[in-house]
Amino acid sequence: MKYQIKGGAFPVVECIVDANETMITEGGSMVWMSPNMQMETTGTGGFGRLFSGENIFQNLYTARGGQGMIAFGSSFPGKIVAVDVSQGDWIVQKSAFLASEQTVQLSVHFRKKAMSGLFSGEGFIMQKLSGMGTAFVEIDGELIEYYLNAGQQLIVDTGNVAGFEASVAMDVVPVKGLKNKLLGGEGLFNTVLTGPGRIWLQTMPISSVASAIIPYIPTSGS
Repeated sequence: MKYQIKGGAFPVVECIVDANETMITEGGSMVWMSPNMQMETTGTGGFGRLFSGENIFQNLYTARGGQGMIAFGSSFPGKIVAVDVSQGDWIVQKSAFLASEQTVQLSVHFRKKAMSGLFSGEGFIMQKLSGMGTAFVEIDGELIEYYLNAGQQLIVDTGNVAGFEASVAMDVVPVKGLKNKLLGGEGLFNTVLTGPGRIWLQTMPISSVASAIIPYIPTSGS
């Protein structure tokens, strides 16, 4: 599979696949394709995806009778980033997966400290990318990448965590101080990432955008 990422604020990734080569994607991600790309919907997502709020059904697109072309588009202003999971597993936010080669394995990743995760909202349930091949991930807004050395930490607002290498440890901790929690406007929890490994942060998580526009949406009767 060869690919090219095109576009600006609403990018697409255009993939050229060989005969009988298959791409897997979430429903609604395909934006255009050559006529010889054959679609099949599968329910291989499993119970874990259902529990996480994701659709258990995914679409397989296979090139029949020769080389094919298929493009996948982002659902929110930002970037599309390619991840070679052959070099190591990645953990990404649950809505980040866009598409991948069929050899990439997609599974649900739960934080070990379940109770703190349940109350932290975002970040409790994430997705793990493993296996072989290339996956494509959606980033909300701009992508900022850091490399954390062993033991080095970074505190991040939970919604801004786009993904990280599986070697990075993640914990969700409460904001200290009752006044900070109630009046600080930064939420009740933060995410602590501990190296070693690369981390991806996103500058405009969709949850923050939604919170910002809610006050401007007219309510019924107003």
